[in-house]
Amino acid sequence: MTQPSNPALHTSALTSLPLLARGKVRDNYAVGDDRILMVASDRLSAFDVIMGEPIPGKGELLTQMALFWFDKLGHICPNHLTGDAPESVVKPEEVAQVRGRSMLVQRLKPIPVEAVVRGYLAGSGWKEYQESRSVCGVPLPEGLTNAAKLPEPIYTPAAKAAVGEHDENITFERTVEMIGLDLATRIRDLSIAIYKAAAEIALTKGMIIADTKFEFGLAPDGTLVLMDEVLTPDSSRYWPVEGYEAALAAGANPPSYDKQFVRDWLEQAKVNGKPWDKTAPAPRLPQEVIAKTAAKYREALERLTA
Repeated sequence: MTQPSNPALHTSALTSLPLLARGKVRDNYAVGDDRILMVASDRLSAFDVIMGEPIPGKGELLTQMALFWFDKLGHICPNHLTGDAPESVVKPEEVAQVRGRSMLVQRLKPIPVEAVVRGYLAGSGWKEYQESRSVCGVPLPEGLTNAAKLPEPIYTPAAKAAVGEHDENITFERTVEMIGLDLATRIRDLSIAIYKAAAEIALTKGMIIADTKFEFGLAPDGTLVLMDEVLTPDSSRYWPVEGYEAALAAGANPPSYDKQFVRDWLEQAKVNGKPWDKTAPAPRLPQEVIAKTAAKYREALERLTA
């Protein structure tokens, strides 16, 4: 197993650069007015609440996975990487906070749409299908079951929410109202093309990408650029091929490479004798749940890059 090379980092504390924002996982720092240093912490969020305990190595694994995919998919769409070393923009004493877990990227104008692509029926999509035979306004055939592969991948965008809020599923037509027909169409078509290419690569490694979300930004010259993270277990639902058929036959959720251990534990966790109400602060995670979650993230990266 690949072990993290740095100690766990819940929250970065760089003084050499101005902090722009802290997301659920990433801390973003300004590098001049045209670049951003994205530091992937080991924070983990579940049910839109950030846990108090870090998952050791998670930020490094997410960064390595995103870099793997940016490299594989660069021919389909430009990405935000500058090619510069993240360590080059911080003080020597801050390098340990940055090494292995950071990307130095172009500063882009973010587009307020989460580009979600689903190749399989799972999660909220399965719930919605049971009620309406559609997902986010996209009609689907009768007779599909939980975890079923869709006849074709579908695009089901969401409107980005503030940290701590839930993203809101929206129709393609709503994205046209928000950002215009040309941009909305380009994002939809690119997202499906990227998903199809990635799903094909993942299958050769024995992994199914059930669904994923992409984020895009605009460069100063108007170029559409893939940004943030891409195809990590935080932004995508990965299933191992070997457990899939049995789960499908049973109508169950296939085992996944993500924070499902944490979600399952939180669903039965008690706070002051009552079930946790999914608002901050989160209950303290036991060491066993932290270790199992870290192992899942490691296994996903190792299978993919083997």
